Amino acid sequence: MLFPTRSVASRCAAFLQSQAPGIQQPQVRLVDLNLEIKPQANDTGTTGPQSLAVCLVIFPDAAAQSAKAFWQHTGEGISSRQADFCHACFKEQLANDGPANRRAQHSHRGPRRYQRKSSADATQSNIRPPSSRQADDAIAIAEAEDCSVHIEERYGRNLDLSLASTAKVLIRRRIAGLLTANVEPQKAKEMPGNLQTSRMRGHFSEDDVYLFPTGMSSIFNTHRILMGLRGPMKSICFGFPYIDTLKILEKWGPGCLFYGHGAAGDLDDLESRLERGERYLALFCEFPSNPLLKSPDLQRIRLLSRKYDFAVVVDETVGNLLNVHVLSYADIVVSSLTKVFSGDSNVMGGSAVLNPTGAYYKEIKAALEVEYEDNYWAEDAVFMERNSRNFVSRIQEINSNAEAICDVLRTDDLVKEVHYPKFSPTRAFYDHCRNEDGGYGGLLSVVFHTTEEAVIFFDCLETAKGPSLGTNFTLM
Repeated sequence: MLFPTRSVASRCAAFLQSQAPGIQQPQVRLVDLNLEIKPQANDTGTTGPQSLAVCLVIFPDAAAQSAKAFWQHTGEGISSRQADFCHACFKEQLANDGPANRRAQHSHRGPRRYQRKSSADATQSNIRPPSSRQADDAIAIAEAEDCSVHIEERYGRNLDLSLASTAKVLIRRRIAGLLTANVEPQKAKEMPGNLQTSRMRGHFSEDDVYLFPTGMSSIFNTHRILMGLRGPMKSICFGFPYIDTLKILEKWGPGCLFYGHGAAGDLDDLESRLERGERYLALFCEFPSNPLLKSPDLQRIRLLSRKYDFAVVVDETVGNLLNVHVLSYADIVVSSLTKVFSGDSNVMGGSAVLNPTGAYYKEIKAALEVEYEDNYWAEDAVFMERNSRNFVSRIQEINSNAEAICDVLRTDDLVKEVHYPKFSPTRAFYDHCRNEDGGYGGLLSVVFHTTEEAVIFFDCLETAKGPSLGTNFTLM
């Protein structure tokens, strides 16, 4: 199983040994692969990557299920584009792996997070950095062509890394609320930050936004960082979450207290436990939840966290950052950029945003300066930036369409119930965090009176169908 860095691979190896005590340490091996790529210049005058490091974890068949669980729950494996890039390097004989078990160079870690090299360029110290003029020319060429053609065909295996670094900056600005216009990268780079639309009204910085290869990677690493800071304590899972979130809290560390309903009575029970002296690492919740679209009482949760000393982590994927502002009630806000932020269903990504006024901000920030690795693959970042340029206009249309569909369904006699934040018993909690121009999102759930009616409805509806959400087309 391939991973972007040795540190990620080491976490996988440790997990395999913890899940299968019968497996001895020598049976799980780490092999660092340096893919040496022949330098090739593109027509911008810059060269593509000349080396790339990935780490291979070799394990016995008995550990296969545990390895799959690690890959699934943590979201830390290499992306399909990175895998394709590496495979093509071998296939085209542009790469030569070094001696067996040769250690790859570790990613550089420095005091400024986004100046350190990522897994995509961690071993590319021999590349001549492109000048600003060359970088601008590369971006201009990228914008003149279709993104897919540009990345997959024009440059092929010689992706200009200046595109990726620019894309990551723009993604972080977009998440921070400092970039809302649908403009090309070069123009976006020149635009000043719009503090009037900043999510923290001047207190929020793009430097508090961290990018990850997937949404699950952002959740996994948030939990990992908090355990490193506060020790192996139980967490609280409040409300029914995306299943991998629950699995992370259960399988890494001493477990979690699970409140599946996420109701007021659950907060009463939690408060009673805290009053009796129980202590927890953090409370994880979604805002709103999927599929019942229930919104937790973040105000009360925040008060409890301050009184009894635990962190609050909110997943805003379903609500999304344009509709709701939950950062003031959380220490960390995580999101799957794969969903509505991208919309095109052709790239994955995740983010974690720190609350600069949070109780643990300084400690978390310091830990991330040491622990954070930028493993977001270059091509994925370019696709994500491209897809998210029209994020603002898409969200407005999605909000409007979803509400219209709800209005139709709620008046139909065949429909028993429609789950949507606007019509939820927890709407007051949602509205408290809803932005001035925010809507109620694009996800809704429908309950019919009988299974037969639900099956007929599903089969007859002529839309795309699949296990996801947040697409820029109707998905059931």
